[in-house]
Amino acid sequence: MMEGQISFIEELLDSEVVEMKKDVDIDVDYISGSKAMQMLDVSRHAFEKLVKDGFLVAREAEGKKSYKMTDIKEFMQTEKYQELVNVYEALGATTKRLEKTEILSDFLKTVDAEDLEKISCFMASKGTTSWLCSVLTDTQEQTEWCIEQFKAHKVMEQNGAELAGIHLEGPFLAPEYKGAMPEHLLKKNDIPLVKRYQELAEGNIRYITISPELEGVQDMIPTLKELGIVVGIGHSGATYDEAMSAIAQGATVGTHVGNAMRLFHQHEPAIFGAVMESDVYCETICDGRHLVPGSVRMYAKCKGLDRIVAITDSIMAAGLPDGNYHLGVNDVVVIDGDAKLASNGTRAGSTLTQDVALKNMLKWLPNTLEEILPTLTENPAKEMGLFDRKGSIETGKDADLVLLDEQANIVHVFARGKQVK
Repeated sequence: MMEGQISFIEELLDSEVVEMKKDVDIDVDYISGSKAMQMLDVSRHAFEKLVKDGFLVAREAEGKKSYKMTDIKEFMQTEKYQELVNVYEALGATTKRLEKTEILSDFLKTVDAEDLEKISCFMASKGTTSWLCSVLTDTQEQTEWCIEQFKAHKVMEQNGAELAGIHLEGPFLAPEYKGAMPEHLLKKNDIPLVKRYQELAEGNIRYITISPELEGVQDMIPTLKELGIVVGIGHSGATYDEAMSAIAQGATVGTHVGNAMRLFHQHEPAIFGAVMESDVYCETICDGRHLVPGSVRMYAKCKGLDRIVAITDSIMAAGLPDGNYHLGVNDVVVIDGDAKLASNGTRAGSTLTQDVALKNMLKWLPNTLEEILPTLTENPAKEMGLFDRKGSIETGKDADLVLLDEQANIVHVFARGKQVK
């Protein structure tokens, strides 16, 4: 979904709406922002987001901003505007938060694959040249809809970061470590379902997170690998022996290690201890919330930087202001950039971007930039089986390049040889 549409709809849930007035002079060439808000029937904050996200362009003269009447008229005739109006009318007809959430959920299902391109361009601006979209545990219908949107995006002209595959975060996850996953949709094992998803995705499900202690789940691992899917363990209360058995079966990744998993105890090292001891990749969310600096240093020392993969685990709120958002079927509240479930305060993904992750690692670790960079480049490419064309600068590989200044600020970004920033 486009960032502008996301933020605009979020505003419809909570903002006071400017009443439509009938006395707007539609014969003038330019009108003020307040008149434009009256025509569009939106709140001030929502209007400002429309301008910020490029739906409307302001002209400034003598210190005042105005808006071209023809632009507003054209926008009001677009399908997107009509969709937003319909959603607003439905939201305005109820005061119940649950009903509003259901209305918003139905609207999200109508958003086309073009919106993934906006996300890809945003990610490229933050230094990411390839990414996986995580599909959270959901109904089969909604999961298949997400896969269809991925496929539609793949055949479009892409001008941002490459959407390199799908990460299924579930549904084979432990209820007690479900995090933001809806418990009633979790499953123990179902290889036919995964085969169906992979066939529908035309082989583009690249990664799945499972809980190895669940009945029958470890037996799935060899088949998952045959399907071309990298297996990660996480959202799990697995014992040390259960986790090590899964690794022996072919699991190669610890999913966002230290979060949504059973932690180390001297009498039961658990899944955390198995990840630390073994050679699996250790995914690390370097936002200072999911992991504090000391934890990141410990991971790096225990695993070695060659087994650390710096991830964002970002949700739709990344790059957007604090406020109310959604993660799957859940309401999420973001305060000071920290995303938590509105229902119980459980942390629900992050708002981290990779440029910030890199700077955090440079501050927290004693290593040089050259030593840290593979955690964001070479290691994730190897983790996901993409190192034949991603992760390093070599002849024949994709020309994915990020140019930094001496303070590690992003200067230019190239994705597949095309400059995107």
